[in-house]
Amino acid sequence: MSVREVALEAYREAVPALAASVVGGLFAGVVLGGMRSELEAVQGLLVLVPALLATRGNVFGSLGARLSTGLHQGLLEPYVDLSNDRLRGAIAAALSNGIFVSLFAATAAFVVLTLLSAPVAPLPTLLAIAVLAGLFSGIALTVAVVVVVFLGFRRGHNPDTLVGPLVTTTGDVFGVAFLLLAVRIVLGLGGG
Repeated sequence: MSVREVALEAYREAVPALAASVVGGLFAGVVLGGMRSELEAVQGLLVLVPALLATRGNVFGSLGARLSTGLHQGLLEPYVDLSNDRLRGAIAAALSNGIFVSLFAATAAFVVLTLLSAPVAPLPTLLAIAVLAGLFSGIALTVAVVVVVFLGFRRGHNPDTLVGPLVTTTGDVFGVAFLLLAVRIVLGLGGG
């Protein structure tokens, strides 16, 4: 293959995923814009939003890369088999890392805002929101990443090309949507 053919193939695979990423990002922005009352009800939440969204991309991007590498190296078969220890281990690591990072981000936001004497919700409130949002979005992202990586590989696409835009888009969309759900759950239970 010539350099031109390789570049065209890369663009052909990447452009639809990037277009979906733009649309998903706009949707996430609309949801975030509609969270005005929740952001006011939980002081410090706005500081936490970028950290939670960025960590989704990092954690689940690593999951996608790990699965893609396993497929390329022949360590994983191109179908979902939850009896496979490698697949289960990668999923468990991603979910636990996502929750741990959510707890860390909530704690860091609380500490920084407290040190700056800025208004901030109680730490248990931020932790509960972060854990619920991390768990809900983690499950959704795990399903999305696993399905797209395996399905893309079976259809002859390079899963490495699909993972970045997919994780960014679904991470933002699910991250913001489940953050809204988590805030409503915690506030409904009397947190705040």
